[in-house]
Amino acid sequence: MKLLSFIAASLFGFSSITTTLAAKSFSASNLYYAAGLKDEQSEKLLKGLQSAGIKVLRVWLDGQSGQPKGTPINPYKPLEGNSPQSWDDTVLKRLDAFMVKAHAHNIKLLISLHSYNALEGEKDFYGQRWGTGDFYKNHEAKEHFKKRIDHVLTHKNTITGKTWAQSSDYIFAFEAQNEAMHSNKDPDSLVKWQCDMGAAIKSHLSSKGDILVSTGGGSYLATSLLDGYFSCPSLDILAIHAYGTGDFDKAALTKYVDKAKAKGKKLVMQEWGACYTNTGNNKCTYGNSIGADKRDQNIKQWAASIDSAGIPWFYWQIIPNKDPHQDWDYEVGIDDANWPALKAASLKACEAESAFDFSKWLPSTRC
Repeated sequence: MKLLSFIAASLFGFSSITTTLAAKSFSASNLYYAAGLKDEQSEKLLKGLQSAGIKVLRVWLDGQSGQPKGTPINPYKPLEGNSPQSWDDTVLKRLDAFMVKAHAHNIKLLISLHSYNALEGEKDFYGQRWGTGDFYKNHEAKEHFKKRIDHVLTHKNTITGKTWAQSSDYIFAFEAQNEAMHSNKDPDSLVKWQCDMGAAIKSHLSSKGDILVSTGGGSYLATSLLDGYFSCPSLDILAIHAYGTGDFDKAALTKYVDKAKAKGKKLVMQEWGACYTNTGNNKCTYGNSIGADKRDQNIKQWAASIDSAGIPWFYWQIIPNKDPHQDWDYEVGIDDANWPALKAASLKACEAESAFDFSKWLPSTRC
């Protein structure tokens, strides 16, 4: 009997150690106009994110002005304008200061170097010259974009003096473009483009791999995770964008988790959100409110489902002000109606087990 008790105790102890050593997940958020935040806004946002245990904030380099999502920002131009290498480094310098502030709140940045939105809207010369199709195949377009990568990763932070490529204390990952080739018309060309641009990013990074390279997601789960991405050596993270609720189901996600683990890749749910209106979660246009209680329930349920698949998640978006309920209304404001539910879900994500170990790249302090 004593021998059996010893064996049982030993097995129980081993099980406890295994649980202790299991990788923990994390939560994150997006704010595409972070470079425009004023000091009071950025401080409120970062304090709120830190209180929710959020470890990463994803930001963009496209120009912004006005009051996106009801946030009156300091305007800034896009990194490049209507001609190649017409650099306006305002966005980079703004983010220099912002990433130092974020670091003080135990948060790193994921930096998206360009957006399909800017390409589609012809906001700079890439869209004006090549549109949304040829951009991914044209040799000249690719070479210009590699120069953009060079410019960003060799930019020296005006506060720390380190290039962004050397700023692993502040930067979690880089991605070439948000939702590249959103329509997914030519997946073979898209895979090649992502791999080539991932390699261009990696060429600037330390061999220690202390900053990751990610994709920027797709239009939904399947288009975010093209087969070719899993065998591309320059991509560390394959990012999922999904708003259709079926794409949040554990069963839908698990097959990709298994595939990613087998291929040595990591997954994140880089964009997801719970719609404010009753128009359908993936068609979140103007409509009637779904109700605060129902939205709270959706946030908690879908976050828990993503957690159960072992995938860290980035909410779209947490903002520093009350949500004005503009079109595509997934935002949750700090201290706004649905903030307690999202904050609770975020803290639970920090305690969930992850299928992927990100501990090397996250801020060291736990939630």
